[in-house]
Amino acid sequence: MKVLICAGGTGGGIYPALSAATELQRLGVGREDILWVGTRGEMEEQLVSRAGLKLEMISGGPVVSVPPHVMIMNGMKLAWSIGTASRLIGRFQPDVMFMTGGYMAAPVTLAARRRGVPIVIYLPDVEPGSSIRFSLRFAEKVACTSPDSRQFVPPEKMVVTGYPVRAELRAAAGLSKAEALGQFDLPPGRKTLFVFGGSRGARNINRALTAVLPELLVRFQVIHISGTLTWPEVETHAAALAEDLRRWYRPFPYLHEEMGAAFRAADLVVARAGASMMGEGPAFGLPSVLVPLAWAWRYQKVNADFLTEQGTAVQLTDEQLPDQLLPTVFSLLDDEARLAQMSAAAKALDKPDAAVHLAQTIIDVAGARSGARSGARRAAHD
Repeated sequence: MKVLICAGGTGGGIYPALSAATELQRLGVGREDILWVGTRGEMEEQLVSRAGLKLEMISGGPVVSVPPHVMIMNGMKLAWSIGTASRLIGRFQPDVMFMTGGYMAAPVTLAARRRGVPIVIYLPDVEPGSSIRFSLRFAEKVACTSPDSRQFVPPEKMVVTGYPVRAELRAAAGLSKAEALGQFDLPPGRKTLFVFGGSRGARNINRALTAVLPELLVRFQVIHISGTLTWPEVETHAAALAEDLRRWYRPFPYLHEEMGAAFRAADLVVARAGASMMGEGPAFGLPSVLVPLAWAWRYQKVNADFLTEQGTAVQLTDEQLPDQLLPTVFSLLDDEARLAQMSAAAKALDKPDAAVHLAQTIIDVAGARSGARSGARRAAHD
């Protein structure tokens, strides 16, 4: 069985696809039978290579929330990439295409449709973005993180799998809190705040945090992933902290293997409301303060609303951050009963078998196509 994966852009789409690829291999799909299609210069270029999977590149760029001239230029690149994707599919001969979104999904979807390759979509967010909305009509099955996606997905196509947290991240849930803190040279005994804003970073979150760090670090310790784009500014602020405060602060531009330990070490997380928070917070039973990215369509706000309604999170806007971040964090970390309630609510959303369920959905759709091919060959022979 051969699987073509199309996932790129942000970690919210890439990491679930990596989880599915890992599980597919465990279920017997050879690594050489998985081909990933992505875009040069994006996150997948590094992450897919780290996973040892074959990666092919196509040209493209975003066509939503960009200036008109950029939209036209990128639209032309994506249209041109339909032919490139079709040739890749013709050479690879996949039994199924699996996609999680990203702007390159549209040309690959059209090429797969043209070649008669069945499509499985994974919808990481509650509400689909533009590329998944476009591709829904062509999909055989749509695996979803949340049952709340039913308003966007035809019922005959929808399968609720939960969010497939990658195995190496989930493994850290088995660490003791002391072991997890030890990976950051932090002691037990102080509550720990974990702050991150996505792979590239969130400038507003970083600036709000650094402004109140001296007050936070008097009582708590902080693990902070700034993102690569905003790291120089964060590093400068860290160097200016007094030494007696600096010892409670662990800033990083990005984390790979240690990300799970950061979740396990934390008592509370402050983050954007990207798709990963739909699965990673619940996997660790972690209460959260979510700051939805205002210009990211509506999907982060919808994610945040879902998690807030489930009792796992509270929300702040970017505009509220400067005044409300410190009192919000203090009020939560000082309220043991509320933290326990939020943690239990988060844990109740966890789906430990999500990756297995998702991989099996992909295999089932591919198997149906293989069976149809075999039947057609037998009929032709008879």
